[in-house]
Formats: sequence, structure tokens, C-alpha cells
Amino acid sequence: MPRRIFIGDVHGHFDALMMLFEAIAPGERDQVYFVGDLVDRGPKSAQVVDFVMNSPHQSILGNHELMLLEAVTNSRAPEHFRQAWLYSGGHSTIQSYGNNGIPWTHLEWMQSLPTHLDLGDIWLVHAGVDPKLPIEKHTSEQFCWIREDFHGMVEPYFPDKLIISGHTITFTIPGVMPGRLAQGEGWLDIDTGAYHRQSGWLTAVDMTERKVYQVNTRQKRLRISTLDELITNVNPQRIASRRMMMS
Repeated sequence: MPRRIFIGDVHGHFDALMMLFEAIAPGERDQVYFVGDLVDRGPKSAQVVDFVMNSPHQSILGNHELMLLEAVTNSRAPEHFRQAWLYSGGHSTIQSYGNNGIPWTHLEWMQSLPTHLDLGDIWLVHAGVDPKLPIEKHTSEQFCWIREDFHGMVEPYFPDKLIISGHTITFTIPGVMPGRLAQGEGWLDIDTGAYHRQSGWLTAVDMTERKVYQVNTRQKRLRISTLDELITNVNPQRIASRRMMMS
């Protein structure tokens, strides 16, 4: 049976991504999906984009691709947009492309990325959805940036689809330890913080065989687990309590 494999936020960690692919060894019939944020923070964003762009695999748009495009392609964007991108890891992306800069073919490819993919029983999006809005009212703002309103849902947004997302590093969600996946009401977050010093895990989830492949970007170490043993179930009440404390 063909496998469906979902890869969390890569953030320029090309070497770890290659270790993941060696372990996963996707066949011609397997389907591989990236949850966005291929770029920024890590050292080899250019290589990551080039690999995914020239592969049969699909990616969706992440907030870091969105920031990059706004900073690089929109000549009328305020300077603080560019500074925000650079501060959020854009410097490392620029360095990875070298003196020639980001080629237009890469920018065009990023511009073509969808904000979400409906795969039948799985709905892939970078950040999540706003439970207060119908899906047709969403924009890239919600799809690429939302956090606590999504994770605090008390019932699934879709009755028959699991939302797989990245964007929010799982250990920043109450009750979730570094390197573990977070699961809530109708959603599964697979961003385990590849660039973050408290985690360093880049994650790929095989939903068909219910296996999780992870490479630590600092230790260059691979581990393989079952999906069930690596999931932490999130209590939406803890999300709501934290939101009230921060407001």
C-alpha cells in the first residue's frame, strides 16, 4: 500500500532532511507532503527549496515563505517587513543563496504554493484554522499564522478530517515535552522544533504505517517510533487558561 508521509517545519536543515529521506526511503507510489517553513533559521534553506522544488513531493505555504516573499518581491513593502523577516531567520536564508541571491525560479515556486491541501481524510495546513470562521472566509493570515485559537478548539473543525499542521513547536504547547507530537480535538501538530536548541528534532510522520521518523539536527541522530507512543494529547482547557493569563 502506498504510504502518506508528512514532514514538519524543516527550517533550512537540509542535512537532517536527507537523513530522514534515507531512513524513510519513499517509493514511487508513496506520497510525501511538507507542511511549509522550508526556509529560514537553519544553514541550508537554498538546498532545501531546490530539493523539494525539483522532487515529486508537495509542499504548502508556511509563514516563513510568506515573509520571504513579502520582503523580497514586494518593492512597496515597508522596511519593517524586511527587518522582521531578517530577524526571524532570513539572514541565514540569504547566506545560503550566496552572492547571486534568491533565483526567480525559487520565488515563483514559493508563490505557487497552496495554503492548504484537502487529502480526503486529512487536511494539511501550515498553522491551523480559525474555529470561529467558515473555511471560505479564511486567508493566508489564518492558515499561516494562527496558534492558540486553533489549538484550544474544544471540538474538531471537520467532522471527518484530521488537520495536520506545523508552525507551533509542540513543546511550547502546555503539557508537551520536546520532541513529541501534540494532538488535540481534530488536529495533529508535527513541528518538533528542528532549529530550536531545546529540541532539535526534525519529524516525518508516516500516517499509513503509523510510524514517526526523527532526526536530531544537532546530534545527527535518527530515531524511529510508533505514532501512538510519541503523541501527547492536549487539554484545550490548558490552552484557554494560558490565553487568559496572557491577555
